[in-house]
Amino acid sequence: MTVQRRGPLLVEGPVEIELEDGSTVFSDRFRVALCTCRRSRRYPWCDTSHRRKGSTPG
Repeated sequence: MTVQRRGPLLVEGPVEIELEDGSTVFSDRFRVALCTCRRSRRYPWCDTSHRRKGSTPG
């Protein structure tokens, strides 16, 4: 894993994630970006929403 300040959490794949509701999502990509700001429309996958002008992840 790689932690990026003000960005996503990068994880070497494949990756299976268990969400808060108990469901799971899977990606077989060689690297995935996990959203840490919860602004992504594709949560838990990062869609770079944290890059919007004037936004600060939190």
